[in-house]
Amino acid sequence: MIASMTGFGRGTAHAHNITATVEMRSVNNRFIDISVRMPSRLIAYETEIQNRLKKAFERGRFTVQIQVEQAATDALPVQVNHAAARAYGQLLEELRQAAGIQEPVRLEDLLRQNDVFETASEKPEVTEQMAEVVYDALAEAISGMRQMRQDEGQALAADLTARINAIEQYVVFVEARAPQRVDEARTRLKDRIEEWLGDDRLDPERLEQEITILADKLDLTEECVRLRSHLAQFREALANDEAVGRKLNFLVQEIHREVNTIGSKANDAEVGRYAIEMKEEVEKIREQVQNVE
Repeated sequence: MIASMTGFGRGTAHAHNITATVEMRSVNNRFIDISVRMPSRLIAYETEIQNRLKKAFERGRFTVQIQVEQAATDALPVQVNHAAARAYGQLLEELRQAAGIQEPVRLEDLLRQNDVFETASEKPEVTEQMAEVVYDALAEAISGMRQMRQDEGQALAADLTARINAIEQYVVFVEARAPQRVDEARTRLKDRIEEWLGDDRLDPERLEQEITILADKLDLTEECVRLRSHLAQFREALANDEAVGRKLNFLVQEIHREVNTIGSKANDAEVGRYAIEMKEEVEKIREQVQNVE
């Protein structure tokens, strides 16, 4: 069954005092395009995240938002910069002596200097643990999005099937009407020639040749056969579990081509009306197919 390219997925995972939340949205696109927003400390894992999405989906424009929270531990997120603390201590002591200040250098004087503290370096194994938790949340988000895209795909398939059936019914009408309009055209041609020339100057063989040429120009058999073939292929593609969006887009172009030809060769108000009805269905199909993966 076909899948839509529009979807939403959300996943949450928790391990090692780490909680990761992944939210992702997708819309239709000719190819696959992935944009990931994530903490800078995990930027090295962006390619792997994109690869996992590419394995799960064929087409669509994806926006992925990743949030990571780490529970507080006994270790502080900052540490003392010993070199900076010593340097500032010596500098302040020199300043005290140079200014002739009797009071000693105090701790609060050092705390005013931003450089005495620095961000604690994160252990590589902690970053790897974060990545693993993100992967678990991503898997849940992918599963949710796939289900949503499949559900919407079922609705698309039902709508497309109904429109294909409508076009096929119009083909039945065209096939039933086509021979009648040829006979009517033959009668009109014969009556017109007789009116112009009279029975005594009418060559039956010549008239039959002209009628044969006219019938060939009005014949819609080939167009109807090809149109039925395209409709059958379209149905087969709808039942396929693989990504068939590009194939459906090609088939709808071919269906449109045959319908246009039928309309141009109609030479009949009733067949022309059927052609217009088919064109309207084809346009609606074309819009829907743009969202099929």
